[in-house]
Amino acid sequence: MTTWRPHSNIRVVAIGLHWRNDRLLAAEVRDDAGRIKGVRPLGGEIEFGESWRAAMVREFHEELGVGITITSEPMVMENIFVHEGSTGHEVMFIAEVAFPDGAFAGQDRIDFREDNGEEIVARWFDLGELDVAGGPSLYPTGLKELLLGRR
Repeated sequence: MTTWRPHSNIRVVAIGLHWRNDRLLAAEVRDDAGRIKGVRPLGGEIEFGESWRAAMVREFHEELGVGITITSEPMVMENIFVHEGSTGHEVMFIAEVAFPDGAFAGQDRIDFREDNGEEIVARWFDLGELDVAGGPSLYPTGLKELLLGRR
């Protein structure tokens, strides 16, 4: 298993919100022991000279092999967090995305690999099941409240 730690610099990332029947597509976030501690919508780092829109399209193509359509203007959020004792800092562009008709139809989960070879599982989650006792957290912290305020 790959041990992930936050970068030691501020990262600028783009993440996409894909919904299926009011359920949000998010990837599992695991601790060092392999336990699911939370979930996070898909996306990744914006490369130098790349727009947030281009980065989001690229990330979904790299991770899932699917073209997306960005369907909203971005929300911008700062995310300062601690994972396994290491602090991370991100500025995030967060927008709604749509998949082509029929993409992942009938699938409850999507398995893919990150660039570093890490195996990732993404599933659709009901917001009501996240950030509650006994359930996984939604990352970044504060995203659930932001989404509930918009929906």
